[in-house]
Amino acid sequence: MAYLQDEKPDADIVPALNLGDLDITTDEFILDEVDIHIQANLEDELVKEALKTGVDLRQYSKQRMEEMLSSFQSDLSSISSEIQTLQQQSVSMSVRLKNRQAVRSQLSQLVDELVVPSTMISPVTEQEFLEQLHELNNKINFAKELSFRETLACADIQDIVDRLKIKAVSKIREFILQKIYSFRKPMTNYQIPQNTLLKYRFFYQFLLANERTVAKEIRDEYVDTMSKIYYSYFKSYSSRLLKVQYEDVADKDDLMGVEDTAKKDILYSGFFSKPSLKSRNTIFTLGQRGAVLSPAELEAPILIPHAAQRGDCRYPYETLFRSQHYALLDNGCREYLFLSDFFMVAGNSALDLFNSVMGKTLSMFLKNMLTYVSDCYDSIAIFLCIHIILRFKAITAKRNIPALDKYWEAVLEMLWPRFELILEMNIQSIRNTDPQKLGVLDTRPHYITRRYAEFSSAIVSINQTFPNERTNTLLGQLQIEVENFVLKMAAEFPSRKDQLIFLINNYDMMLGVLMERAADDSKEVEGFQQLLRARTQEFIEEILAPPFGGMITFVKDSEALMEKGQLDKLRNDEVRITQLVRGFSSTWKQSVEALSQDVMRSFTNFKNGTSIIQGALTQLIQYYHGFHKVLSQPTFRSLAVRSELINLHHLMVEVKKHKPNF
Repeated sequence: MAYLQDEKPDADIVPALNLGDLDITTDEFILDEVDIHIQANLEDELVKEALKTGVDLRQYSKQRMEEMLSSFQSDLSSISSEIQTLQQQSVSMSVRLKNRQAVRSQLSQLVDELVVPSTMISPVTEQEFLEQLHELNNKINFAKELSFRETLACADIQDIVDRLKIKAVSKIREFILQKIYSFRKPMTNYQIPQNTLLKYRFFYQFLLANERTVAKEIRDEYVDTMSKIYYSYFKSYSSRLLKVQYEDVADKDDLMGVEDTAKKDILYSGFFSKPSLKSRNTIFTLGQRGAVLSPAELEAPILIPHAAQRGDCRYPYETLFRSQHYALLDNGCREYLFLSDFFMVAGNSALDLFNSVMGKTLSMFLKNMLTYVSDCYDSIAIFLCIHIILRFKAITAKRNIPALDKYWEAVLEMLWPRFELILEMNIQSIRNTDPQKLGVLDTRPHYITRRYAEFSSAIVSINQTFPNERTNTLLGQLQIEVENFVLKMAAEFPSRKDQLIFLINNYDMMLGVLMERAADDSKEVEGFQQLLRARTQEFIEEILAPPFGGMITFVKDSEALMEKGQLDKLRNDEVRITQLVRGFSSTWKQSVEALSQDVMRSFTNFKNGTSIIQGALTQLIQYYHGFHKVLSQPTFRSLAVRSELINLHHLMVEVKKHKPNF
């Protein structure tokens, strides 16, 4: 309105307003102007009022901002309390969730264990049956556990579980019994069904846990079946083995000190019967029999009797014994492991079960052994059997199989006394030997000493692996009796020379045989070495005496007087000395040649004869050197015959020409 009132626009620019053209009544226009005016006046009054009261506009803005912040703070406090409330609610919900999950897991496991399909048992031959049997066993155990807790749900499944258990037990019983009955078929390799049963060892475990009566029935049936099978097999095998044993065996007359009548037997049997193949000397000889103890032979495949019969082969008893007991060892170890594994036994229970299966067979073995041993006089066979058992015992110990330990001990308790008895019988036979009843005297090695040498070397060589003091004691007694026998036989010869030849030949032979098998430091070897050295030295003196005895006696007497300082007593022996010097110079070559030939004829061992000749020539040179030394003394220095002495070096060169070379 002021504008309208105060300002007058140019007439040329702004045309005059005509109220009639605006289609506004006069009253309305006037009212609008009044309102605008009133509003402007009110604003002016407020400003004036603010100025009057001294309120600054900045203070007004600050107040308004504080009011806004206070409102925000109040709102934030309410939000924080709401967040805490939400956190508490979240924790509570998480705990409730975990509890529900735990309950759900236990309930789910419980439900899974309680759910039993009525068609869960398949045929035994299917692989699923074993898995289902494990599952059923778990459910049975779970049901037993729930029944102790008095869980009501257990009653709902008990009937189904019992029916499934009866069904499973019936199928297992039928399956295992069929396998056991299959053992009884002729020519059956029972190891195959045994291996099959081991694959299903859980069957017996299931029966043992759930139906002990059926488990006992199966166990008893297995024991009865296998006991009969083993007994039948080993009885047949043992009887067939005896058919390939040597027909000629040692008897009570085959002792070391018994006269060798082999030649007489052959002569007699040539007219009246078939000659015997047995030679008493072979009874005391080890030969190739000791090979049965070698690792290759000890664990070699067992003998096949019918194959040996077709090849017309014969074997000594210890070979048959090895084959029989290796079959027992092999089957016994396998059976013990099967029983321990399938029937789940150990310790004394396993041993008792093994004895139930193998006891009848082992008793048969011991009975047969007693029958053989009571009439056996082959000491080497018995001793080899002892060492076979000792080695088999070591094998089972290495395999950690104690099942046969008692049997091994029983066999050894049977064999050791018999071996000692036979050895004592041989000792007694030598002690009772009458040299005058042993035929013509001969300086060569005697057959009784050869028997002893072969036998002693055999026993010593075998005994080295598992030494036995009782055996060593008996061998010592036997050696003493043999030494006494050799001395008694030597006394039958009229001359000392023949006696010494006999002694040396026998000692050398026994020593040579012993050293082939026994250790060099054994008592037997050392003893005969000392005897041989002593008798050899005595023999050398004996053979040097005839051609050179005068010189040797003179040297010994002179050396004895020299030690006493009385050599002048021989000053008047010039004639004797002259004869000795000239006699040696003229005959020593012929004497040495004759001596060498005599020695080589006297001793069967050329090496020993050569050694004796060398020893004799060496001793001769030493005596001649002593002869030189005596004649160089002042007492004999003036003797003219000293110039006729042979130069010692020249003599040594000439003597070497007479040493035999073999």
